[in-house]
Amino acid sequence: MTALFIGNAIIFGIGLAMDAFSVSLANGLSNPNMGKKNENLLALTFAFFQTLMPLIGWFCVHTIFILFESVQKFIPWIAFLVLAILGNKMIIESKNNESDEPIELTFKYLLISGIATSIDALSVGFTIAELDFFYALIESLIIGVVTYIICMAGVLIGRKFGTRLKKSAGILGGIILILVGLEILISHLL
Repeated sequence: MTALFIGNAIIFGIGLAMDAFSVSLANGLSNPNMGKKNENLLALTFAFFQTLMPLIGWFCVHTIFILFESVQKFIPWIAFLVLAILGNKMIIESKNNESDEPIELTFKYLLISGIATSIDALSVGFTIAELDFFYALIESLIIGVVTYIICMAGVLIGRKFGTRLKKSAGILGGIILILVGLEILISHLL
């Protein structure tokens, strides 16, 4: 394990965490009173999926690559649709929410958000396919730690501005989710 290996994993982590950062920011905006437990739960969800997806990609290369290759072209579309649905839901709930009740972080919401923002990390599994499983695991864990740190920062920044923006924060958060989905789709189409 060299400094180059660790640096590469950190760079992968930063690049992959940007979608999760945006969603963390959106959630912080829509829920400025989010407690430490939910902050950690959100960041850990994204870190878990950013750790898992490269390992799934690595596994696919070593076992079922032909099957996965046929599905890969649909991944950006799936991520876009999921994030657009979540964004629209956040906007609608913010408009309909007359009280200061925060939008709830349910298991279903966390699961869908985690998968949608980390699905592009599957491709990292292809780039680390030459590594043995131990090194692929270490790289994936580094990616997960970097994601956790970046997502915690996103939630905290979102919370800070969410208290200032009040009702429009949920709408802004929903718009961010939709834009992240569009960015994923457009970057894969180009």
